[in-house]
Amino acid sequence: MQKYFIVTYGCQMNVHESEKLAGMLVNIGYSEAKCAEEADVVLFNTCCIRDTAEKRAYGNIGALKSLKKQKPDLVIAVVGCMTQQKGGAAALSAKFPFVDIILGTHNIDELPVILQEKRAKKRVISINDDPSPAINDEIPIHRTSGTNAWINIMYGCNNFCTYCIVPYVRGRERSRKMEEILADVKQVLSEGYKEITLLGQNVDSYGSDLKDGTSFALLLKEISLIEGKFRVRFMTSHPKDFSKDVVDVIARSSNICHNIHLPIQSGSNDVLKKMNRKYTAEQYLEIVRYIKEKMPDVGITSDIMIGFPGETEKDFEETCEIVKQVRFSNAFTFVYSPRNGTPAAKMEQISPDVKKSRITRLVKLQNSITKELSKEYLGKEFEILVEDVNPKYEGTVCGRTDSGRLVTVKGDQSLIGSFQRVLITESKSASLFGNLIQTKEEK
Repeated sequence: MQKYFIVTYGCQMNVHESEKLAGMLVNIGYSEAKCAEEADVVLFNTCCIRDTAEKRAYGNIGALKSLKKQKPDLVIAVVGCMTQQKGGAAALSAKFPFVDIILGTHNIDELPVILQEKRAKKRVISINDDPSPAINDEIPIHRTSGTNAWINIMYGCNNFCTYCIVPYVRGRERSRKMEEILADVKQVLSEGYKEITLLGQNVDSYGSDLKDGTSFALLLKEISLIEGKFRVRFMTSHPKDFSKDVVDVIARSSNICHNIHLPIQSGSNDVLKKMNRKYTAEQYLEIVRYIKEKMPDVGITSDIMIGFPGETEKDFEETCEIVKQVRFSNAFTFVYSPRNGTPAAKMEQISPDVKKSRITRLVKLQNSITKELSKEYLGKEFEILVEDVNPKYEGTVCGRTDSGRLVTVKGDQSLIGSFQRVLITESKSASLFGNLIQTKEEK
């Protein structure tokens, strides 16, 4: 049996896309290899959202040149955002002549046919430039994310933030039909999954292109009516589209997690305008106030960008003020890096030293807030879904609270996939530790 090895870069949506790539390969008789050296097909699922991911991909693809010489029949394929961006496929082709297959984001479903017809012996480059390609719901999925099942509810993005390449490489927003999503949810629950994460570049605009009254709030409501004990999370939301209706549905539901990822990006209205985010800091704070009013136990996380072109010290201080007011349970903080083809790449850039200073200060601030919030969990009981063993601490497993905080407890693999009550006994910055609470039946 031939084997495949997939290297994934980027966000959760890419992780799920790799599950689809694996599903197609398993469907035509491949099995998973433990490393590239064991594989007959090595596939790179790339990301170009940030410079670091792109550089890692280039480095790792280049590192396979010697393996290709040792194994001439090895098929090397590159798919994803790097190939779809303007000039990306040509650049990859020129830089890595030993790569056999280059596919864009819109036509990864061609991979099985290309491999089965053995066309990989001749280089295949296939890029679909249609900004609104049809959705293919027939791609098999080989799920690899433990207790969690990823489910796409839509594809693409219409927002055109000035720093972001996504609309150019993922196309326009296309929503899946609600009945198909609900069928997927019921299917993964029947397979034993206990947590579902709904995926989209902007889940809050789900249904707007269907023109039939479908909305994200309605989808969440329908999912919440499905019987059984399970959890639902979603990402990513956009503040300009995040509605009170969504908050109300979550607050009333017993299985939609009180954990909302709501990227602010910047606390400065001047910077937000330059970013084309289409909301103000004040509007963002009003959304947060409503969320916390309806769900006092909520965990709000965010993305925050530092060093956007033209960002002043005052702009940075306004971002820090937002962080202090909202008190995110966690935040993904990162330094802006220019993406070719986006408007922001042509703007006047900030020096690396200024960026480094600001990101260091922001990380310190957010870490202090996360540490303070962790202490609020001490002595309280929570339910976690055990996800995996914790390799950092022998004889322990870990799982997340409804609000998204990771908790480590003593236990073994038999607990994975089960809901457990825990008492929080210790906190270390973002990490929580606790003891399992036995029920009366277990005592």
